Amino acid sequence: MFANYIKTALRNIFRHKTYVIINILGLAVGFACSLLIFLFVIHELSFDKFNEKYDRIYRLYLVGKFGESEFKGAWTAAPTAKAFVDEFPEVETAIRMQRWDESLIRIDDRKFIESKIALADSGFFSMFSLDLLQGDPAKALSQPNSVVLTQSQTKKYFGNEEVMGRHLRIGNDTNLYTITGIMEDVPENSHFEFNILISFLTHPRAHDDFWLSNSFATYVLLRENTSLKTVESKIPHIIEKYVGPQVEQVLGMDLQAFTSAGNEYGIFMQPLSDIHLNPAIEADSKRPSDRKYIYVFSAIAFLILIIAAINYMNLSTARSARRSREVGLRKVVGSTKGMLVGQFILESVLLTLISTGIAIVLVELLLPLFNNMLQTNLRIGYFSRWYVIPGLLLLTLLVGFISGSYPAWFLASFAPVKVLYGKLKVGLSNTVVRSTLVVFQFLFSIALILSSLVIYKQIRFMLDKDMGFDKEQLLVIRRADGLTSKIQPFKDELKKIPDVVSVANSTAVPGYPNNNNGFQIEGKPAEQTYLLNVNWVDYDYLSTYNIRLLEGREFRRDFPSDSVGMIINEEAVRRFGLKDPFNTRFIQPGATVDQRVYMNVVGIVKDFHFQSLQNEILPHVFILKPEKWDWAGYLTIRVGKDNMSKTISQIEKTWNEFTGDEPFQYFFMDQEFEKFYKEEKRTSKIALAFSILSIFIACLGLFGLTSFATEQRAREISLRKVMGSSEGGIVLLFTREVTLLIAISTLPAWLLSYFFLKKWLQNFSYHIGLGPVEFIASLVIVMAIALVTVSYRTYRAAHMNPAEVLKYE
Repeated sequence: MFANYIKTALRNIFRHKTYVIINILGLAVGFACSLLIFLFVIHELSFDKFNEKYDRIYRLYLVGKFGESEFKGAWTAAPTAKAFVDEFPEVETAIRMQRWDESLIRIDDRKFIESKIALADSGFFSMFSLDLLQGDPAKALSQPNSVVLTQSQTKKYFGNEEVMGRHLRIGNDTNLYTITGIMEDVPENSHFEFNILISFLTHPRAHDDFWLSNSFATYVLLRENTSLKTVESKIPHIIEKYVGPQVEQVLGMDLQAFTSAGNEYGIFMQPLSDIHLNPAIEADSKRPSDRKYIYVFSAIAFLILIIAAINYMNLSTARSARRSREVGLRKVVGSTKGMLVGQFILESVLLTLISTGIAIVLVELLLPLFNNMLQTNLRIGYFSRWYVIPGLLLLTLLVGFISGSYPAWFLASFAPVKVLYGKLKVGLSNTVVRSTLVVFQFLFSIALILSSLVIYKQIRFMLDKDMGFDKEQLLVIRRADGLTSKIQPFKDELKKIPDVVSVANSTAVPGYPNNNNGFQIEGKPAEQTYLLNVNWVDYDYLSTYNIRLLEGREFRRDFPSDSVGMIINEEAVRRFGLKDPFNTRFIQPGATVDQRVYMNVVGIVKDFHFQSLQNEILPHVFILKPEKWDWAGYLTIRVGKDNMSKTISQIEKTWNEFTGDEPFQYFFMDQEFEKFYKEEKRTSKIALAFSILSIFIACLGLFGLTSFATEQRAREISLRKVMGSSEGGIVLLFTREVTLLIAISTLPAWLLSYFFLKKWLQNFSYHIGLGPVEFIASLVIVMAIALVTVSYRTYRAAHMNPAEVLKYE
């Protein structure tokens, strides 16, 4: 009996080709869009869940306030991990990690550049669920200069050779590193990434007992059934016991006086589940996503599904006149309302099931393009994930049921007498529910288009805004340490190249800052600390970056006192309330009070953006970099616009002459800054792509509704033509209805978008305003597409010969 129901349902579905094509295409595109977004959302939510101890792992982070400057970052001191294990019985183990800079790897006479390198303590493998394929998990990282390679990296370096116990060199370190293990590749959905893992004991500060220098990530594993609140309640004791004495030693005050002055210093615990979706906590790991984008993308997916479902509802009720006689006859021969409802919902579910199959094919075809657009590696995994197939079936049944429920009840409610006597009238113009659904479709479409326009404009604003320095034509060499002590001779040689304008050396460049350092100010209370972002630079830095000097002077070689001089930005003057900056001395803390360094302000520069526009401008200080310093940092070269390829070749040639076998690696500052807006660009692409598809689905439904309406009103159209109406007048008659529906949907769409976009823009310290242009443009775009769709179908109907329609009247 059920088989007969299915046969009947399929026969009814495929009875009208236009209806089938429009409905299946609309639902298939809607399903495909939603599946792609859901794949992305699931991928983002699955970060770090491969860890078996996922719910017991926490990363420590520091929350501090020095004077007017506040910070929140996953940086801790070297002795923090040991203190947590020693002081808290609830902590099973704790490890430290740090990402290493890009380095040159030497294996025999072969060289490789590797950017994904990390250091970790020996407890790494007992905390994280990453299998060690060869080696002892407890001992692989227990000795300095021990190295564990990932499986893919091992194959890259050695092919199928035996590697355990072999040696390699890293960077300029003369020590040999011993391979003590081979591990599985780090999953793509991990918040950290590396191909080479080095024993943390290799770090020169591994045994450091200084608590006021925070630059390492610390992870703790709590014992089972341990309360997080219990552990966090004990953390102030650690700060008082270990940090307090060192604050007094360095700043000359106790911890209570330090905090009473308005300063803060606290250690907190961040669940592993929160790391990837919380950009508020800065960290030296893979850039996190933002939880709000997960909500936005999920909402887009549901909206597109709703638009596709509305299409089905509208088209089903629009063709109700065609099926009214069928309903009447069925009721006459004994079919109950429940039986009819079941029949119509079954048709809806079957049509949705067919659409899902087509959607899966579309997803497989579009997935490579989608991955390329988002710079990710999504895959469906039908059988590798238990929930995929049940989830698809459940979603299909749900959408099929919801889409078919209203049309089913609507059709099943027809009275047999009215139907069989031809007294039932159902049309497009007088159906309030159908018009309401169309309004909702265009409401969502206008909101998506408007959001896309504003997001795109904000990204253009960030890319085009004056950063306070000239980021064009700046070539930055990443690894200046290859020059060792020959930086100045190298600079002198580069200046001989015709298109090299200037060269500067620094420990930081825009986008890649150093850590913030705390200073005191002479004459102000000792407990007040002032946080500045420090960049050690040479004499040519400001001129190379074209940073505008407002007062004072740049560093000069004929001023020996510049070794204790500093150049600050406007924000430092404003935030610290400096009335007379040039007669103000900053105090740089030392290991003890006697080792403090007094520094004079010699210049003030105009505020500039050292990081992306998502970050506010903070107090910044330039300090003269000692010429004989192990920390080489970066080399920035301003080059001319002409003969770029030739100039780069000459720079590389000079580099090779000075460094021998060191790779020449560089980036252009303007291109590098664009990478900082990856998340926003990704959001913009998704919003734009799915806005277009949502309009396509909505207009597909509109095309179908117009087709049925013109078919229903064919006699009316013919009579109007006979009575003298023009084709344009008939087109206007139909487009007027659509224009009214879009006009009704515009105001709520604008209001919803306004509140969402206003809140989204607040995430940026510097952003555009919401003006009328984008709002009007969203309406014009949707209106134009909808009117073209309706006009095309109506014009075809109006162009028909009236005699063909009226010949039987």
